[in-house]
Amino acid sequence: NTPYDESQIQVLEGLEAVRKRPGMYIGSTGPRGLHHLVYEIVDNAIDEALAGYCDEINVIIREGDIITVTDNGRGIPVDIQPQTGRPALEVVYTILHAGGKFGGGGYKVSGGLHGVGASVVNALSEWLEVQVHKDGKIYEMKFARGKVTQEMTVTGDTEKRGTMVTFKPDPEMFTDTTVYDYDILHTRMREEAFLNAGLRIHTIDQRPGREQHDDMCYAGGIREFVSFINQNKTPLHNEVIYMKGERSDSEAEIALQYNDSYNEVIVSFANNIHTPEGGMHETGFRTALTRVLNAYGTKVGILKNDDKLSGEDCREGMTAIISVKLTEPQFEGQTKAKLGNSEMRTLVDSVVSDKLEQFLEENPAVGKAILDKAMTASRAREAARKARESVRRKTGLESGQMPDKLRDCNERDASLTELYIVEGDSAGGSATQG
Repeated sequence: NTPYDESQIQVLEGLEAVRKRPGMYIGSTGPRGLHHLVYEIVDNAIDEALAGYCDEINVIIREGDIITVTDNGRGIPVDIQPQTGRPALEVVYTILHAGGKFGGGGYKVSGGLHGVGASVVNALSEWLEVQVHKDGKIYEMKFARGKVTQEMTVTGDTEKRGTMVTFKPDPEMFTDTTVYDYDILHTRMREEAFLNAGLRIHTIDQRPGREQHDDMCYAGGIREFVSFINQNKTPLHNEVIYMKGERSDSEAEIALQYNDSYNEVIVSFANNIHTPEGGMHETGFRTALTRVLNAYGTKVGILKNDDKLSGEDCREGMTAIISVKLTEPQFEGQTKAKLGNSEMRTLVDSVVSDKLEQFLEENPAVGKAILDKAMTASRAREAARKARESVRRKTGLESGQMPDKLRDCNERDASLTELYIVEGDSAGGSATQG
């Protein structure tokens, strides 16, 4: 019987915590976590783009599954950080919860929240090198498994600006695989390019025998995202419906288009981070969509009396992208799968209420096509419900098919009926005839 006392309580210092419990920071040490390392670094570059300083990002898979991410943003600060007395660059890569996203005025909107992205990638890499081009100089720093191996050094002059990070995931941490899947990275980067209209992202695979390169830049932003998802489907209306609205420091943009299929596709993002489990922004969207379509249907007389379309009917065959940007996002968990800010529900709701209503007024033909589709869905759902109920309601006694050994009586009035229990089939037969 081992005593449980103070000697068993441990305090993990700094990045040790990450190496001990990587799942807490990147979700898992399987292929998903491996790719997540790249997103953490890219998210920092995207934050520079959101702030308006960066318009080009490169994501390169090099031979040996080494990743390089470059951006042309402002470059990570290199001056001495006052609290620690160390260069800011070193602080960002070696201290958890150190970053420019805590309201120091560095960023208004950002996907980085906890200040752990860069340092987590550093902790889980066999080695990592970062180069900052800033103020005419090139600053370089190197690490191994989170420890500094080369102090910050000025290695040359430059006319460029931005940050370049190169790292090799640590096989001690990623025991399943350290091999990157180009398609997974490319898909995610394409998503980022759609979300940031005008931002150019290159994904490049330099591994021998797998060389490929994609150059992505979409002036139409999330409108093009919707068209891309619907590319193999027949749209009900040609124009993608686009809505945008702002309130104080937050903004919401929504693009949607209906097609002739029966599935709904809603993809939502908060500060460019995909929220696969939805959250408040999706809830606001769904509520407003149902309300607007019902109100419009009643107004133009397509919905009679007390016809009501359910949310499901309204979303059948719809592809929608919801992208919100806000200053203090609250996600559930470091992997950020669900957005918890309730004010986004109200913002998205009001944007959809105003803009969609206006769009339907101005485009009655599109409005009619959407309502027809929803009405068809509603009728199909109603028919399915009735069919299910009729099947469910017939019990053994009323389906006309009695179980083998039972014979029904012909009298409906219970006071005139009797129950006979007889022995064997032949007795039963003669009793029935009798």
